[in-house]
Amino acid sequence: MSALALALRDASQIVARVAAGTSLAAEFERLAEHEAETSRAALIDLTHGTLRRYGRVQAIVRQLSRRGHSDAPVEALLWCALYALESGRYADYTVVDQAVRACGALERWSAKGYVNAVLRGFLRERGSLEARIGAEPEARHQHPQWWIELLRAAYPAQYAAVLDAGNAHPPMCLRVNTRRVGVADYQRRLGAAGIPARELGEAALLLERPVPVERLPGFDRGDVSVQDFGAQRAARCLELAAGQRVLDACAAPGGKSGHILERVQVELTALDADPARCVRLERNLARLGLAARVANADCTRLEEWWDGVPFDRVLADVPCSASGIVRRHPDIKWLRRAGDIAAFAARQGAILDALWQVLRPDGKLLYATCSVFPQENDAVIDAFIARRGAQAVRVPLTDGAAAQELPGADRDGFYYALIHKQA
Repeated sequence: MSALALALRDASQIVARVAAGTSLAAEFERLAEHEAETSRAALIDLTHGTLRRYGRVQAIVRQLSRRGHSDAPVEALLWCALYALESGRYADYTVVDQAVRACGALERWSAKGYVNAVLRGFLRERGSLEARIGAEPEARHQHPQWWIELLRAAYPAQYAAVLDAGNAHPPMCLRVNTRRVGVADYQRRLGAAGIPARELGEAALLLERPVPVERLPGFDRGDVSVQDFGAQRAARCLELAAGQRVLDACAAPGGKSGHILERVQVELTALDADPARCVRLERNLARLGLAARVANADCTRLEEWWDGVPFDRVLADVPCSASGIVRRHPDIKWLRRAGDIAAFAARQGAILDALWQVLRPDGKLLYATCSVFPQENDAVIDAFIARRGAQAVRVPLTDGAAAQELPGADRDGFYYALIHKQA
């Protein structure tokens, strides 16, 4: 069986499980434990591409199918094949032929004629289909209706651009470890390796196109890390100084912890509630040649990890909807539910209340999310400050940028708020 038929088979099985509620990350973690017949690159392309266009490919199948819902693997196979047809990477006849063959690999032999008919119908009716599905917001914007409505309410003039960004391929930004190498020097090393990049600011270099980390000069030695430019704001906005006692409360996988330690010599405690992610955090710090006290703990359970000595700075990079980085995790927009946003906001408020207790008077707490929903951002901060009264004062971010940055060509969507604890 050809590589494309196998890739369609495996991708459709993954996408079907995601549609049933499993995360894409969990699927690829499971895949890494087994020897696969399909290349990882092909699977990433088919699964991520299909899920970015999930609303669209679902609408196309609804328009063309006379069966209603077929069984999950066949439905997912059609979604993946439609993405493959629209990607332009393969000849049309090849995709149709290999999707039919993939039916056999899925042991859905009776579905061969159905899959063939739907895909050929798409090729035949492509022009008229656009007008029909264009009237469906989920198909046009490729996000759930509730997500579209939240963004339209928050950003009437920008919501369509935010949705478009969520469907795009993400940029690849590097953070140069300036303790080891200068930004200009590292940019020259990239150029010598055939990797064009431009400087974004301070330690950031934006690659012209993504490359495997194995190609990055000095990656294994800790000369550079992969970190979105928006995420690099955290360490800059914390107002760090040498010798401070600093807490990164939801630290894994360690990108922001590493950046903090690269910028200033501080005494850092890094927490995460997931033991497997703590291992990854320690591994990332070791690669950079940096050290912190890493603890596997829920930051809200102070009795489990806090020694009673207050912190000068606290970074609360809280769990959130991840709506600002959805192009990196395209399954998120389909796995989330509208009710999740209020649940996240409640958890975020509880984290702030707990961490405020470990911050010393005159210290500062930086609240961070990778969300673009105001319900997780300004609303959470406004409610927290109202609970704390005059003790909590929101202060301007030192980099001069807006608290909410929306996803764009060179960065993901992040939100930051700096709160000063009055002495």
